[in-house]
Amino acid sequence: MEQQECFNVMLATDSYKVTHYKQYPPNTSKVYSYFECRENKTVDSKRYKVKYDKTVFYGLQYIMKKYLQGRVVTKEKIQEAKKVYREHFQHDVFNEKGWNYILEKYDGHLPIEIKAVSEGSVIPRGNVLFTVESTDPECYWLTNWVETILVQSWYPITVATNSREQKKILAKYLKETSGNLEGLDYKLHDFGYRGVSSQETAGIGASAHLVNFKGTDTVAGITLISKYYGTKDAVAGYSVPAAEHSTITAWGKDHEKDAFEHIVIQFPSVPVSVVSDSYDIYNACENFWGEDLKHLVVARTPNAPLIIRPDSGDPLDTVLKILEILGKKFPPKENVRGYKVLPPYIRIIQGDGVDINTLQEVLQGMKKHRWSIENICFGSGGALLQKLTRDFLKCAFKCSYVVTNGLGVNVFKDPVADPNKRSKKGRLSLHTTSSGGYITLEEGRGDLEEYGLDLLHTVFRNGKVMKTYTFDEVRENAKLTDDELEEFL
Repeated sequence: MEQQECFNVMLATDSYKVTHYKQYPPNTSKVYSYFECRENKTVDSKRYKVKYDKTVFYGLQYIMKKYLQGRVVTKEKIQEAKKVYREHFQHDVFNEKGWNYILEKYDGHLPIEIKAVSEGSVIPRGNVLFTVESTDPECYWLTNWVETILVQSWYPITVATNSREQKKILAKYLKETSGNLEGLDYKLHDFGYRGVSSQETAGIGASAHLVNFKGTDTVAGITLISKYYGTKDAVAGYSVPAAEHSTITAWGKDHEKDAFEHIVIQFPSVPVSVVSDSYDIYNACENFWGEDLKHLVVARTPNAPLIIRPDSGDPLDTVLKILEILGKKFPPKENVRGYKVLPPYIRIIQGDGVDINTLQEVLQGMKKHRWSIENICFGSGGALLQKLTRDFLKCAFKCSYVVTNGLGVNVFKDPVADPNKRSKKGRLSLHTTSSGGYITLEEGRGDLEEYGLDLLHTVFRNGKVMKTYTFDEVRENAKLTDDELEEFL
């Protein structure tokens, strides 16, 4: 059981929550809250070309295992928090009595219960994804204390959702231009390590992308998966030898060809990616790769292709021009769908300026010019792991039920200025419908309806993680369905 030595759950909340135990109605004995990605009722079609109407639930297990399980409350940490909040508020507002109660009665384990849908589940927006409630009447205030850290699950959910939408787009164009989905799992590679805000962000985000794909250069993701999820494979993600500009420019401008030659010779039996735009990508493709070093290129095998990487210019224009040049030097063949495919020993990876919109533009452009998507894969960095916010999927955590004076009360918010923020009422449950969809039942109606078992399972109770998922199970839950693939055909 791993605990960060310096982590203090009593300091891992928004400041105002420190005072909330004094704000609930007198004789409150339970607070029950839920997390959802609010329904997407208005789509910014100018900014996004997809609706993001479903979300991939992922990352709660990591948060629970790293920060919530076990003995997270100690005498020393209580005193640390007391001191910090005394200075922070310039007043004694910290609930020292409440935290000492947790330490004494539960040996520092958190008396809350979390129920959640299975990790990797693809759930339509507007449905409950997990619920939290206090299990001890004295600790009613604890439910929303942990909101801050639990809502940070928005990040892996959003990365996994955005990544999966890009997989759907790639699947569509790959199927249309080749007739199969071979290589789909490696069509979008994670280039985001240096573009994120921290090592932890890198690990969480990269692991979320690997829910859908198997290519990554963000090592932190595969180590997080190994530690907090586990997989039948030795690692969950793979990479290939690749050049960066420094390994090219270090040779000097007059020796770029020598750099190319040296690198492909160093890695003869595995795929190797060589960035080729340090000076003139078109000259590099036409004269160096297409003439001077052609003998080395054609000698490579389908399992060890040369992968040419442009890294500047308009993505679509650059890709099309490179394909045109390479097509003259390495004559393509037509596949069963009538699209052009370069010889299997040479491919392209577009790794600059790739987001879900430019991805779609490049794929559309290639299809229009009769190039198969077999010829290309993509790398994405900041747009994959960093250019995201909690508002992207409208992730929210709201109280929906309390017990006061022994009576359960369904509660909700309904702001007059924004009906989209109206929250759900009462105890919630998630069910499948007869048509294969999902429905969230409110006000404790789950036991009264004919929708079958609640899909929310207890995953955490009183300091213990009760149910875990392997990364293989997460991937299986999140895989593209036959119905989704048929949408494109």
